Amino acid sequence: MNPQGAAVFLIDFAFSVYIFIVLTRFVLQVARADFYNPISQFVLRATNPLLAPLRRIIPGYRGLDIASLVLVVVLIVVKALMLTTLQRGGIPDGIGPVLLVYTLQELATLLLNYIFWAVLIRVILSWVAPDPSNPIVRVVIQITEPIMAPCRRLLPDMGGLDLSPLIVLLGVQFLKILFQLH
Repeated sequence: MNPQGAAVFLIDFAFSVYIFIVLTRFVLQVARADFYNPISQFVLRATNPLLAPLRRIIPGYRGLDIASLVLVVVLIVVKALMLTTLQRGGIPDGIGPVLLVYTLQELATLLLNYIFWAVLIRVILSWVAPDPSNPIVRVVIQITEPIMAPCRRLLPDMGGLDLSPLIVLLGVQFLKILFQLH
């Protein structure tokens, strides 16, 4: 791998991981997850350096942490600009509209993929019956329950078989196809 390819990989990886952590903070607040959980504490400590100053400018709205969502958008834009600069040797003219569409698509894709993988992880965890007091298990349940509970109420009683994950996973895939997201 050439040095430019290695730099692109490292920047893409670092930004992707941090975007995931900031998005997790947003999702934890939306799901009203336990913030005393060790996983939640890690997310709080990892995101506070950038979010604390941003929160002074951007307040929350109806229990939503708008600052963390704005930070995700800013990180997506910065990542795209850095990768474009490295790969093309500069930022092309007229990138604004393209960057806006890319950012919105990337945000929608991230949210849908986040939901998909969280539900899939919960399904797999239900097969292995882990300790319910495990911090990771508790966070996954707290994140997925607000999405799965409404589906569970819509479905008829299946004799102990929970098909709500299937409905959520199909819904996520339907939305990705509908909006032509990757």
